[in-house]
Amino acid sequence: MVLQSLKNCLWLPCVLRTPKACFWSTPSGGLIIQSVSNDVYQNLAVEDWIHDHMDLEKQQVLFLWRNSPAVVIGRHQNPWQECNLRLLRQKNIKLARRRSGGGTVYHDLGNINLTFFTTRKKYERMENLKLVVKALKALRPQLDVHVTDRYDILLDRQYKISGTAAKLGRTSAYHHCTLLCNADKFVLSSVLKSPFKGLKSNATPSVPALVKNLFEEDPSLTSEMLLDAIAKEYAVQHQIDHHITLINPADETLLPGISDKTKELQTWEWVYGKTPKFSISTCLNMVYKDSVLDVKVNMDVKHGRIEVCNIDLPEQWLPPVLYSELVKSLTGSKFCPNEITTLVTTLLRLCPQDDELHSRWSLLCENMIRLI
Repeated sequence: MVLQSLKNCLWLPCVLRTPKACFWSTPSGGLIIQSVSNDVYQNLAVEDWIHDHMDLEKQQVLFLWRNSPAVVIGRHQNPWQECNLRLLRQKNIKLARRRSGGGTVYHDLGNINLTFFTTRKKYERMENLKLVVKALKALRPQLDVHVTDRYDILLDRQYKISGTAAKLGRTSAYHHCTLLCNADKFVLSSVLKSPFKGLKSNATPSVPALVKNLFEEDPSLTSEMLLDAIAKEYAVQHQIDHHITLINPADETLLPGISDKTKELQTWEWVYGKTPKFSISTCLNMVYKDSVLDVKVNMDVKHGRIEVCNIDLPEQWLPPVLYSELVKSLTGSKFCPNEITTLVTTLLRLCPQDDELHSRWSLLCENMIRLI
């Protein structure tokens, strides 16, 4: 059965209005669903909802989803270490933290996401990845794809086309993986490169890898073909109908409480505040008039907030009371350019009406903002 598009899916309105108990409880014991949303927070919220609410003893689920441009970090990762946050802001690319472990990935509409839900006892990510490979081979037998011991899928024995991560609950579990189809590799490589120097953290680091799009290997492929092939293979292995149900992740009737889950995933406290404690030890090379001034900065950041801050300035360059006020104000604030900019703007008003002092003070404040 060919994957039905949003335009010709006549049963979609009925599905969205069906009571939850009827919708999620099919007699076959298996369900294939696809999100109609491209919002990363909504789709991650669906994962949480299924994990928290569904009886996976009775019903295994395959969730298919795609996102508009976003960078997704693992639960125990440091966004300042993993990506170029300033570039993300410039390009209006979302940053999300998922609830599973693993490394950082770049999503766009050229990237397919697959989530396999089971009980913890039945959790088997190697089998899931073999299913994906089998589907790809069924679609294009000439593709050289295989699963590694690290649970990646490689193309031509060297290019990573799929990364993997998982969440294991007390009784439920899910395994999700990506599939690079036609992602923007230039943006991918640019945003997944941190400009930070001197950052030390115990957060889980990502492992860099060579990547390649499947469409580079075979331009005749489409995302819809791949989704359908994977759904078909899943249906065969679970002995269910090859039927993809489209869902709207914003539908509270279908997914009670989903809005709260989505909102939580967007909060600063979750995306940044869950970052493991880290420290920064760096030197700001500030150009002032005809000389370069080296300013050493040391910070400890916990829960995304500056816990300890030390700024080492050459003697006589600024009155100690001024940069002491800056250190005092920074301590306890969010390690966030917007908050630091607001704070610095307020502090600049405290500077004495002395042009020389004001220039030096402004330069220091501007460099501190750029640091973050």
